[in-house]
Amino acid sequence: MNTPIPAAFRTLDLNLLRVFDEVMAERSLTRAANNLSLTQPAVSNALRRLRDALGDELVRRQGHGIEPTPRALALWPSVREALRQLQAAIVPSAFEPQQANSTFVLAMADATAAELMGGLAKQMEEQAPDVSLRVVPLTTRDPRKLLGEDAADIALGYFPAVLADLTARAQSGEAIPYAHQRLYSGEYVCVMRKDHPLAKRPITLQDYCNARHLLVSFSGRAYGFVDEALAVIGQQRRIVLTVNQFFTAGRVVVNSDLLTVLPRHFVPTTGMAKELALHDLPFDVPPVQVHALWHRKREHDSAHQWLRAQLQQAAQQAFRAEDCA
Repeated sequence: MNTPIPAAFRTLDLNLLRVFDEVMAERSLTRAANNLSLTQPAVSNALRRLRDALGDELVRRQGHGIEPTPRALALWPSVREALRQLQAAIVPSAFEPQQANSTFVLAMADATAAELMGGLAKQMEEQAPDVSLRVVPLTTRDPRKLLGEDAADIALGYFPAVLADLTARAQSGEAIPYAHQRLYSGEYVCVMRKDHPLAKRPITLQDYCNARHLLVSFSGRAYGFVDEALAVIGQQRRIVLTVNQFFTAGRVVVNSDLLTVLPRHFVPTTGMAKELALHDLPFDVPPVQVHALWHRKREHDSAHQWLRAQLQQAAQQAFRAEDCA
C-alpha cells in the first residue's frame, strides 16, 4: 500500500532546497547568491517560499550573517544528502583511479581479508597508487547499521539472514536501501591438530557432538550456522570457547584438543596447514556464499562502482589461482 504524499511536499519546488542548502553551507545570503548565480533578492524570495511551505522561519539575521533555527539545523543533513544522491544519480562524476586519492573502508573477517587483500593490494598499486584502503574487523553478521552510518563503504562476509530479509522485503514491494553481489563460495571443514585422537579416522556425527568445540563468533554468542544445521537434525555440540578471528581459532586448536570449523580455502593462508587435520563435517551444511554488501546511496557513485569491480576481480583471481594450484 503506497503512502499518500503530503500536500506540502507535492507542491514543493525542489529548487528551493538547493537554495536552502547553499545558504546553510555559507551562512550568508550574499555568498549563497554568488555561488548559485542568483541575485540576493532571488535567494531571499526562495527562502520566504520555503518558510511558507515548512511553517518555520529557518534562518534569522545575526550581525553580517545568519543564524539557522533548530528546525533548519535538523533538516539540513537530510536535504544535503538527498541532493548529493540526486546529483550522483543524474550527473555521476567520473572516477579516475590513476588521479584519485580517495580512502575506502572495508569491513571483513580475517579469513576474507586473507583471501582477497593480497590481490586487491596489487590491483591498487597498478591502477590507483594514491588510493588508500582501511580494513576494519567485521563484528556482526548484520552490518546494515555500520553501512547506513557510513562507518564502512562495503561489508564483505557471510550474511544469510540479512540477504533473506532483503529478499523478503523486496518481494513484499518494500524499497530496499541495501544492495549486494556474490564474490565467491566457500566450504567449511572441521579442523583439529594433526595428532588429535580423532585425526586419523573418519569422524562420526556422535564423535563430533561429543567433542569440545571452539567457535569463531564476531559477537561472542556461542551459537552459529553450524549449530543451526545441527539443530535441524536434533543434535547439538558443546562450545567451550569463542574467539573473534579465524586465525586465532587455528592457533588455539593447534595447541589443544578442541575442534573448530574454518573455511577450507583459509587454512593454507594460516601458515599452520602442516599442523592441522581437516575433515568433512559429518552432516550437511550449505555452502557459504561470501557477499559484498553496501548501502544504495552509494550505488551510482563511480568511485564505489570501481571499488566493487576491483573486489569482484580480486575474488575471481584468488579462486582461479586456487583452482590451478
